[in-house]
Amino acid sequence: MENKPILVMNNICKSFPGVKALDQVSLTIQPGKVHTLMGENGAGKSTLMKCLFGIYHPDEGEIYLEGKKVQFTDTRNAMDHGIAMIHQELHPVRTQNVMENIWIGRIPYKKSAGVRWVDNKKMYEDTVALFDELGMKINPRALVATLSVSLCQLLEIARAVSYGAKVIIMDEPTSSLTETESELLFKIIGRLKEQGVTIIYISHKIKEVLHISDEITIMRDGKVMGTWPRKELTTDLIVRRMVGREMNNLYPQKQHSPGEVYVKIENLTSVNPNSFHNVSFEVRKGEILGIGGLVGAQRTELVEAIFGLRKIAKGSISIAGKKINITCPQDAIGKGLALLTEERRVTGIFPMLSVKENIVISKLKSHKKEFARQSVFLNEKERNADAQHYVDKLSIKTPSLKTEIQCLSGGNQQKALLGRWLLVDPEILILDEPTRGIDVGAKYEIYCLMEKMTQEGKCVIMVSSEMQELMGLSDRILIMCEGRVSGILEGDSFSEEKIMYLASMVDNNVNKEEAANA
Repeated sequence: MENKPILVMNNICKSFPGVKALDQVSLTIQPGKVHTLMGENGAGKSTLMKCLFGIYHPDEGEIYLEGKKVQFTDTRNAMDHGIAMIHQELHPVRTQNVMENIWIGRIPYKKSAGVRWVDNKKMYEDTVALFDELGMKINPRALVATLSVSLCQLLEIARAVSYGAKVIIMDEPTSSLTETESELLFKIIGRLKEQGVTIIYISHKIKEVLHISDEITIMRDGKVMGTWPRKELTTDLIVRRMVGREMNNLYPQKQHSPGEVYVKIENLTSVNPNSFHNVSFEVRKGEILGIGGLVGAQRTELVEAIFGLRKIAKGSISIAGKKINITCPQDAIGKGLALLTEERRVTGIFPMLSVKENIVISKLKSHKKEFARQSVFLNEKERNADAQHYVDKLSIKTPSLKTEIQCLSGGNQQKALLGRWLLVDPEILILDEPTRGIDVGAKYEIYCLMEKMTQEGKCVIMVSSEMQELMGLSDRILIMCEGRVSGILEGDSFSEEKIMYLASMVDNNVNKEEAANA
């Protein structure tokens, strides 16, 4: 006899100015199962879950939890009813430590001499017990600001579990995790299922979805296309039902041909002794250089140093045969560099500003017009034209140019940030995890842009944790391990085994022939 559903959402509708995000969406979730939501960016997955979690209030429709009709007024109300949500974009309190983040709003207190004090001992012990239960190794007293993105993701998962939730919503939980950390997450999910906890899982990673899901619901343009048992779906079927069209290739055909060396990095070393050391490599015009490695390899730190966001102790950067001095991002932009950062919410978008302002901000000086011999006004006609050009070119789904960018899906935010840099026509485009949390359709559009730039003779440097992406796009792949270059693979020698071997070479003096034979 089949269990009664733990959650039923009937005919949910939600509209925002200029767009209907959810159109008569119905969903039925069985208890103790992993139910995955898939769809392109903007399909309505996160919006639907925010309606469930009390962040948004549906315009129409009904929600039943364990057979009882509910209407959550806010997120605390939802958590009190046993629903927790791990968001795609992380918002930890970075100035507090790990255990304070776990128990925020529920911090234990004790009384001593009539005074109420925070019970740090109990909070520490409870955090250790929680981490032991989940198999996590994080220092409870560590300042959150010192943690990597991946550890912050695991912290959010632990906090959701700490509520003893009956339903946990996970929105792109592995977007910042390595394969090892993802496997840890899957083990945690397995334990939660054994305890009868229901997981609603949002992901664009088809391989992992087919690995952990019991049922899969596919959404498109704010509507449900259908729900299927995992065993009835394949990668091709999922892609076809997500995008509504055939996608025969995950990556565009390479039509570019790398030319002469344009960028030369020699012995670049960070002022931080725990970061990168003696990094040297070259990038040719019309080439995509991939940078791979495990978490902690210092890939992000390296590209941020090249862009002037981090200080270097020694080494040099040359462009077109001339050594240049980059001390800040303004220097880098002036030399034709652009950087799409890893954390778009923290270091990319200006959330309260419009889509237009987020795109044209890179060309602020060029948009000034003279009045009484002073450049004190902005040319709104040019600004609107430039913003609209990249909204159209990049197929950014937005109600209008005036829409706050924080209202867009993650993929559309990412495309707007790309538009920002394309507007200044950089010669060197650095992309740090450019497709993190983005659906296959949006990924392909970004891949095509990268291919087009290389055909125009631009240099593209791409940091990625996805090996298939590295191999599918790169002309060469530079592998880092613990802040050092452990090897560079040419296009005809790519393999996952070689990449993983080089990424885990703690001793950089290991015979490179071993890697070649991996």
